[in-house]
Amino acid sequence: MWLVSLHGPDRNRAMEDEFRAWQAKSPAHREAFEKTTDVWQAVPNTQAARDHMASIAQRPVREPVRARGTPWRWAAAAACLSALVVGGAVITQQWREQGVYATVVGEQRSVLLDDGTRMLLNTDTRLRVDYGAKQRTVEVAGGEALFEVAKDAARPFVVRVAGSEVVAVGTAFSVRFIDSPKHDDALTVTLIEGRVNVRPTVGGGDSLAPKEAVVLKPGDRLTLDHNARARAPVVESKVDRPNIERAMAWKRNEIAFQDTPLAGAIDEINRYSRTQVELSPEVQQANLDVSGVFRTGDSASFANAVALLHGLKVRENNGRLELEKFR
Repeated sequence: MWLVSLHGPDRNRAMEDEFRAWQAKSPAHREAFEKTTDVWQAVPNTQAARDHMASIAQRPVREPVRARGTPWRWAAAAACLSALVVGGAVITQQWREQGVYATVVGEQRSVLLDDGTRMLLNTDTRLRVDYGAKQRTVEVAGGEALFEVAKDAARPFVVRVAGSEVVAVGTAFSVRFIDSPKHDDALTVTLIEGRVNVRPTVGGGDSLAPKEAVVLKPGDRLTLDHNARARAPVVESKVDRPNIERAMAWKRNEIAFQDTPLAGAIDEINRYSRTQVELSPEVQQANLDVSGVFRTGDSASFANAVALLHGLKVRENNGRLELEKFR
């Protein structure tokens, strides 16, 4: 059971690699693990679990009887599993009703909604789904997600993010919202097929939204960003046509760079791992760039490849990987 293994004392790098490979085999694997995790974390807060543990506490205290060859810790595990089973059905229902879906750093998650729409959440993403009789709404708090929208002309599919609305009927598009000064593309909408209309949200306030509605064609990418150089808050908007395969490489657990400034590439790599890559002050001033395809979540391989490309060395520093020049 992956949940037990990853939270146990024997967790190691090989186990984490094997776990990622298992997740990559099937979206169903990722979704099953997420549901199990949600249940595991929420069970102690359910009334069913509290009642179950209270009943155990009221039982007469007896001397523990240990079966030969069975460590005592399995008895504790059995009690936890019992509580998990008791509360599991309750929590699973609550999990579905809330409509909240999220991923942690380095994780992806595939979700099939009731109407047949499929969502693929990228690393460190949080969103909420709210389906009504006249409209299907998804609110993205942050991160990146791909939406393959089931057709329903009577109920438009609307993604709300950072003061903008992406309106579709039946189409495929991705939304990315990175609320960080390190990223130039604070909000991007990339249309893969179909048609979408990007417009300001009513009452959006000081947010990332186009001045007027923008209609995207397949292959278009809309980028909205605050102009940091302007005296007053100004949202800059541009539409370009990127290489879709490269832009959506994250679906394959890859990142593709083409003459990308090294600092920007590192910002992107760091989204997928808690092992952060950094540049020494000297390397920052060198204005280096990088091209290639790299595996998400593998910061060490990326750092070593960049070091080999530019004649740098990798130094470990408090759990971080720093790229610096040879002295």
